Amino acid sequence: KLFLHYGDLVDTSNLNRLLEQIEPDEIYNLAAQSHVKVSFEIPDYTGQVDALGTLRFLDAIREVGLREVRFYQASTSELFGKVQEIPQSEKTPFYPRSPYGVAKLYGYWIIVNYREAYNLFACNGILFNHESPKRGETFVTRKITRAASRIAAGLQQTLSLGNIHSKRDWGFAPEYCEGMWRILNHNKAEDFVLATGETHTIKEFVESTFIELGIEIDWQGKAENEKGIISKIDLSKAAQLVNTASQIFQYQLTNDLKIGQTIIKVDPNYYRPTEVDLLIGDPTKAEKVLGWKAKTKFEDLVKVMIQADLEKVLKRGF
Repeated sequence: KLFLHYGDLVDTSNLNRLLEQIEPDEIYNLAAQSHVKVSFEIPDYTGQVDALGTLRFLDAIREVGLREVRFYQASTSELFGKVQEIPQSEKTPFYPRSPYGVAKLYGYWIIVNYREAYNLFACNGILFNHESPKRGETFVTRKITRAASRIAAGLQQTLSLGNIHSKRDWGFAPEYCEGMWRILNHNKAEDFVLATGETHTIKEFVESTFIELGIEIDWQGKAENEKGIISKIDLSKAAQLVNTASQIFQYQLTNDLKIGQTIIKVDPNYYRPTEVDLLIGDPTKAEKVLGWKAKTKFEDLVKVMIQADLEKVLKRGF
Protein backbone atom coordinates (compact mmCIF):
# COMPACT_ATOMS: atom_id res chain seq x y z
CA LYS A 1 0.00 0.00 0.00
CA LEU A 2 1.01 3.60 -0.59
CA PHE A 3 0.57 6.09 2.25
CA LEU A 4 0.89 9.81 1.59
CA HIS A 5 2.15 12.09 4.36
CA TYR A 6 2.35 15.86 4.41
CA GLY A 7 5.95 17.01 4.44
CA ASP A 8 8.08 20.06 3.87
CA LEU A 9 11.87 20.26 3.62
CA VAL A 10 11.87 23.68 5.27
CA ASP A 11 10.15 22.29 8.40
CA THR A 12 12.64 20.45 10.62
CA SER A 13 10.09 19.26 13.20
CA ASN A 14 7.94 17.85 10.41
CA LEU A 15 10.84 15.80 9.03
CA ASN A 16 11.77 14.48 12.47
CA ARG A 17 8.18 13.49 13.22
CA LEU A 18 7.73 11.72 9.89
CA LEU A 19 10.94 9.72 10.23
CA GLU A 20 10.02 8.67 13.77
CA GLN A 21 6.59 7.57 12.57
CA ILE A 22 7.61 5.79 9.35
CA GLU A 23 11.07 4.39 10.23
CA PRO A 24 11.94 3.92 6.54
CA ASP A 25 14.55 1.53 5.19
CA GLU A 26 15.20 3.66 2.10
CA ILE A 27 14.74 7.38 1.46
CA TYR A 28 14.73 8.89 -2.02
CA ASN A 29 15.04 12.66 -1.76
CA LEU A 30 13.54 13.87 -5.04
CA ALA A 31 12.05 17.01 -3.47
CA ALA A 32 13.30 20.27 -4.96
CA GLN A 33 12.52 23.55 -6.61
CA SER A 34 13.84 22.06 -9.83
CA HIS A 35 13.13 24.67 -12.49
CA VAL A 36 16.46 26.24 -13.48
CA LYS A 37 15.11 29.52 -14.84
CA VAL A 38 12.73 29.96 -11.90
CA SER A 39 15.68 29.60 -9.52
CA PHE A 40 16.93 32.99 -10.73
CA GLU A 41 13.59 34.48 -9.64
CA ILE A 42 13.41 32.74 -6.25
CA PRO A 43 17.02 31.98 -5.30
CA ASP A 44 16.41 32.16 -1.55
CA TYR A 45 13.60 29.60 -1.63
CA THR A 46 15.60 27.40 -4.01
CA GLY A 47 18.47 27.38 -1.53
CA GLN A 48 16.19 26.69 1.43
CA VAL A 49 14.69 23.62 -0.23
CA ASP A 50 17.43 22.23 -2.46
CA ALA A 51 20.44 22.92 -0.24
CA LEU A 52 19.34 23.27 3.38
CA GLY A 53 16.42 20.89 2.88
CA THR A 54 18.91 18.11 2.21
CA LEU A 55 20.84 19.04 5.35
CA ARG A 56 17.64 19.00 7.42
CA PHE A 57 16.83 15.53 6.10
CA LEU A 58 20.25 14.17 7.00
CA ASP A 59 20.16 15.75 10.45
CA ALA A 60 16.69 14.31 11.03
CA ILE A 61 18.06 10.85 10.27
CA ARG A 62 20.73 11.35 12.93
CA GLU A 63 18.33 12.85 15.47
CA VAL A 64 15.86 9.99 15.12
CA GLY A 65 18.66 7.42 15.15
CA LEU A 66 17.97 5.60 11.89
CA ARG A 67 21.33 3.88 11.73
CA GLU A 68 20.48 1.42 8.95
CA VAL A 69 18.55 3.71 6.61
CA ARG A 70 19.83 4.30 3.08
CA PHE A 71 19.50 7.80 1.65
CA TYR A 72 19.42 8.69 -2.05
CA GLN A 73 20.00 12.32 -3.03
CA ALA A 74 18.68 13.41 -6.43
CA SER A 75 21.63 15.34 -7.74
CA THR A 76 21.73 16.89 -11.20
CA SER A 77 23.81 17.37 -14.33
CA GLU A 78 23.35 21.12 -13.75
CA LEU A 79 26.25 20.75 -11.30
CA PHE A 80 28.55 20.68 -14.32
CA GLY A 81 27.12 23.90 -15.81
CA LYS A 82 30.01 25.51 -17.65
CA VAL A 83 31.50 22.15 -18.44
CA GLN A 84 35.18 21.59 -17.73
CA GLU A 85 35.44 18.39 -19.77
CA ILE A 86 33.42 16.36 -22.26
CA PRO A 87 31.76 14.00 -21.41
CA GLN A 88 31.06 14.59 -17.73
CA SER A 89 31.73 11.82 -15.21
CA GLU A 90 31.86 11.45 -11.42
CA LYS A 91 35.36 12.97 -11.51
CA THR A 92 34.52 16.05 -13.62
CA PRO A 93 34.95 19.37 -11.74
CA PHE A 94 31.69 21.17 -10.98
CA TYR A 95 30.85 24.66 -12.29
CA PRO A 96 27.12 25.35 -11.71
CA ARG A 97 25.56 28.26 -13.60
CA SER A 98 22.30 28.88 -11.73
CA PRO A 99 20.99 29.24 -8.16
CA TYR A 100 19.46 25.80 -8.68
CA GLY A 101 22.81 24.30 -9.64
CA VAL A 102 24.59 26.01 -6.75
CA ALA A 103 21.96 24.82 -4.24
CA LYS A 104 22.26 21.28 -5.57
CA LEU A 105 26.04 21.53 -5.25
CA TYR A 106 25.63 22.15 -1.52
CA GLY A 107 23.29 19.16 -1.39
CA TYR A 108 25.90 17.03 -3.15
CA TRP A 109 28.71 17.91 -0.79
CA ILE A 110 26.64 17.64 2.40
CA ILE A 111 25.82 14.08 1.33
CA VAL A 112 29.52 13.33 0.93
CA ASN A 113 30.31 15.04 4.25
CA TYR A 114 27.70 13.18 6.30
CA ARG A 115 28.68 9.91 4.67
CA GLU A 116 32.29 10.41 5.71
CA ALA A 117 31.67 12.09 9.08
CA TYR A 118 28.80 9.96 10.41
CA ASN A 119 29.04 6.80 8.30
CA LEU A 120 25.59 7.32 6.82
CA PHE A 121 24.71 5.24 3.79
CA ALA A 122 24.08 8.32 1.65
CA CYS A 123 24.53 8.47 -2.12
CA ASN A 124 24.33 11.07 -4.87
CA GLY A 125 22.76 10.15 -8.18
CA ILE A 126 23.99 12.70 -10.72
CA LEU A 127 21.20 12.20 -13.21
CA PHE A 128 21.23 13.84 -16.60
CA ASN A 129 17.89 14.93 -18.08
CA HIS A 130 15.33 12.14 -17.81
CA GLU A 131 11.94 12.56 -19.41
CA SER A 132 8.57 10.86 -19.76
CA PRO A 133 4.96 11.82 -20.52
CA LYS A 134 4.67 12.68 -16.80
CA ARG A 135 7.23 15.49 -17.07
CA GLY A 136 5.90 18.87 -15.94
CA GLU A 137 4.43 20.98 -18.73
CA THR A 138 6.71 23.95 -17.99
CA PHE A 139 9.84 21.92 -18.77
CA VAL A 140 11.08 22.24 -22.33
CA THR A 141 10.46 18.68 -23.53
CA ARG A 142 6.80 18.63 -22.45
CA LYS A 143 6.39 22.21 -23.59
CA ILE A 144 7.49 21.07 -27.07
CA THR A 145 5.40 17.90 -27.29
CA ARG A 146 2.29 19.56 -25.87
CA ALA A 147 2.56 22.60 -28.16
CA ALA A 148 3.26 20.43 -31.22
CA SER A 149 0.12 18.41 -30.46
CA ARG A 150 -1.97 21.56 -30.12
CA ILE A 151 -0.55 22.94 -33.38
CA ALA A 152 -1.45 19.69 -35.16
CA ALA A 153 -4.98 19.99 -33.76
CA GLY A 154 -5.32 23.63 -34.82
CA LEU A 155 -5.51 24.83 -31.21
CA GLN A 156 -2.23 26.78 -31.19
CA GLN A 157 -0.39 28.77 -33.85
CA THR A 158 3.24 28.90 -32.71
CA LEU A 159 5.67 27.54 -30.13
CA SER A 160 8.07 30.03 -28.51
CA LEU A 161 11.38 28.80 -27.07
CA GLY A 162 14.62 30.22 -25.69
CA ASN A 163 18.06 28.90 -26.60
CA ILE A 164 17.29 26.13 -29.09
CA HIS A 165 20.98 25.35 -29.62
CA SER A 166 21.73 24.19 -26.07
CA LYS A 167 22.55 20.49 -25.92
CA ARG A 168 21.26 17.96 -23.41
CA ASP A 169 21.63 14.27 -22.64
CA TRP A 170 18.02 13.01 -22.57
CA GLY A 171 16.97 9.61 -21.25
CA PHE A 172 13.75 7.79 -20.28
CA ALA A 173 12.72 8.44 -16.66
CA PRO A 174 11.54 4.91 -15.71
CA GLU A 175 14.98 3.53 -16.53
CA TYR A 176 16.58 6.20 -14.36
CA CYS A 177 14.28 5.27 -11.46
CA GLU A 178 15.65 1.75 -11.71
CA GLY A 179 19.12 3.28 -11.63
CA MET A 180 18.27 5.13 -8.41
CA TRP A 181 17.22 1.86 -6.81
CA ARG A 182 20.42 0.16 -7.95
CA ILE A 183 22.51 2.99 -6.49
CA LEU A 184 20.82 2.64 -3.11
CA ASN A 185 21.00 -1.17 -3.11
CA HIS A 186 24.67 -1.37 -4.02
CA ASN A 187 26.83 -2.86 -1.28
CA LYS A 188 28.71 0.41 -0.82
CA ALA A 189 27.55 4.02 -0.59
CA GLU A 190 28.91 5.76 -3.69
CA ASP A 191 28.01 8.50 -6.15
CA PHE A 192 27.03 7.69 -9.75
CA VAL A 193 26.34 9.47 -13.02
CA LEU A 194 23.29 8.17 -14.91
CA ALA A 195 23.14 9.25 -18.55
CA THR A 196 22.78 7.97 -22.11
CA GLY A 197 26.14 9.24 -23.31
CA GLU A 198 24.46 11.04 -26.23
CA THR A 199 23.63 14.71 -26.61
CA HIS A 200 21.02 16.48 -28.74
CA THR A 201 20.03 20.10 -29.18
CA ILE A 202 16.61 21.43 -28.25
CA LYS A 203 16.30 22.16 -31.96
CA GLU A 204 16.72 18.44 -32.69
CA PHE A 205 14.04 17.62 -30.11
CA VAL A 206 11.69 20.04 -31.88
CA GLU A 207 12.43 18.55 -35.30
CA SER A 208 12.00 14.97 -34.10
CA THR A 209 8.73 15.83 -32.38
CA PHE A 210 7.17 17.40 -35.47
CA ILE A 211 8.48 14.62 -37.73
CA GLU A 212 6.47 12.16 -35.63
CA LEU A 213 3.42 14.25 -36.57
CA GLY A 214 4.34 14.28 -40.26
CA ILE A 215 5.51 17.90 -40.21
CA GLU A 216 8.99 18.80 -41.45
CA ILE A 217 10.61 22.11 -40.53
CA ASP A 218 13.05 24.42 -42.30
CA TRP A 219 14.89 27.03 -40.28
CA GLN A 220 15.49 30.66 -41.21
CA GLY A 221 17.32 33.50 -39.47
CA LYS A 222 19.80 33.49 -36.62
CA ALA A 223 19.81 34.04 -32.85
CA GLU A 224 16.58 35.63 -31.64
CA ASN A 225 15.39 36.03 -35.24
CA GLU A 226 15.55 32.31 -35.95
CA LYS A 227 12.24 30.66 -36.76
CA GLY A 228 10.93 27.29 -37.84
CA ILE A 229 8.79 27.11 -40.98
CA ILE A 230 6.73 24.18 -42.25
CA SER A 231 8.35 22.65 -45.34
CA LYS A 232 6.27 19.47 -45.63
CA ILE A 233 2.99 18.20 -44.16
CA ASP A 234 1.58 14.69 -43.92
CA LEU A 235 -0.70 14.47 -40.89
CA SER A 236 -1.61 10.89 -41.72
CA LYS A 237 1.50 10.02 -39.74
CA ALA A 238 0.07 11.83 -36.71
CA ALA A 239 -3.18 9.91 -37.11
CA GLN A 240 -1.24 6.66 -36.85
CA LEU A 241 0.07 7.68 -33.41
CA VAL A 242 -3.37 7.44 -31.79
CA ASN A 243 -5.94 4.67 -31.78
CA THR A 244 -9.00 6.53 -33.02
CA ALA A 245 -11.08 3.35 -33.19
CA SER A 246 -11.10 2.69 -29.44
CA GLN A 247 -11.19 6.25 -28.11
CA ILE A 248 -13.53 9.22 -28.26
CA PHE A 249 -11.87 12.50 -29.25
CA GLN A 250 -13.38 15.96 -28.94
CA TYR A 251 -10.83 17.44 -31.34
CA GLN A 252 -9.46 16.41 -34.72
CA LEU A 253 -6.22 16.98 -36.60
CA THR A 254 -6.41 20.27 -38.46
CA ASN A 255 -6.42 20.81 -42.23
CA ASP A 256 -5.38 24.45 -41.87
CA LEU A 257 -1.60 24.07 -41.63
CA LYS A 258 0.23 25.46 -44.66
CA ILE A 259 3.68 25.02 -46.14
CA GLY A 260 5.65 28.17 -45.35
CA GLN A 261 3.77 28.75 -42.10
CA THR A 262 5.91 29.80 -39.10
CA ILE A 263 5.30 27.51 -36.14
CA ILE A 264 8.51 27.97 -34.09
CA LYS A 265 9.80 31.29 -32.76
CA VAL A 266 12.72 32.22 -30.52
CA ASP A 267 11.79 34.45 -27.58
CA PRO A 268 14.69 36.07 -25.65
CA ASN A 269 12.45 36.20 -22.57
CA TYR A 270 13.14 32.50 -22.18
CA TYR A 271 16.91 32.96 -22.14
CA ARG A 272 18.61 32.31 -18.81
CA PRO A 273 20.98 34.92 -17.32
CA THR A 274 23.75 32.30 -17.59
CA GLU A 275 23.26 29.48 -20.07
CA VAL A 276 24.43 25.88 -19.88
CA ASP A 277 25.35 25.11 -23.47
CA LEU A 278 26.35 21.44 -23.42
CA LEU A 279 25.69 18.47 -21.15
CA ILE A 280 26.63 14.89 -22.01
CA GLY A 281 27.19 12.27 -19.35
CA ASP A 282 29.65 9.42 -19.07
CA PRO A 283 27.74 6.50 -17.46
CA THR A 284 30.71 4.10 -17.55
CA LYS A 285 30.87 3.66 -13.77
CA ALA A 286 27.16 2.86 -13.47
CA GLU A 287 27.43 0.38 -16.34
CA LYS A 288 30.40 -1.42 -14.82
CA VAL A 289 29.52 -1.30 -11.11
CA LEU A 290 25.71 -1.38 -11.14
CA GLY A 291 25.03 -3.13 -14.43
CA TRP A 292 22.80 -0.19 -15.37
CA LYS A 293 22.52 1.12 -18.91
CA ALA A 294 20.07 3.47 -20.61
CA LYS A 295 18.10 1.53 -23.23
CA THR A 296 15.57 3.91 -24.80
CA LYS A 297 16.82 5.71 -27.90
CA PHE A 298 16.30 9.44 -28.36
CA GLU A 299 13.82 9.01 -31.21
CA ASP A 300 11.79 6.46 -29.21
CA LEU A 301 11.67 8.80 -26.22
CA VAL A 302 10.32 11.59 -28.40
CA LYS A 303 7.70 9.26 -29.89
CA VAL A 304 6.45 8.10 -26.48
CA MET A 305 6.06 11.70 -25.32
CA ILE A 306 4.39 13.11 -28.43
CA GLN A 307 2.01 10.15 -28.63
CA ALA A 308 0.86 10.69 -25.04
CA ASP A 309 0.40 14.44 -25.48
CA LEU A 310 -1.38 14.11 -28.82
CA GLU A 311 -3.94 11.77 -27.27
CA LYS A 312 -4.48 14.16 -24.35
CA VAL A 313 -4.90 17.16 -26.64
CA LEU A 314 -7.33 15.41 -28.99
CA LYS A 315 -9.38 14.24 -26.01
CA ARG A 316 -9.44 17.46 -23.99
CA GLY A 317 -7.86 20.24 -26.02
CA PHE A 318 -5.06 20.84 -23.53
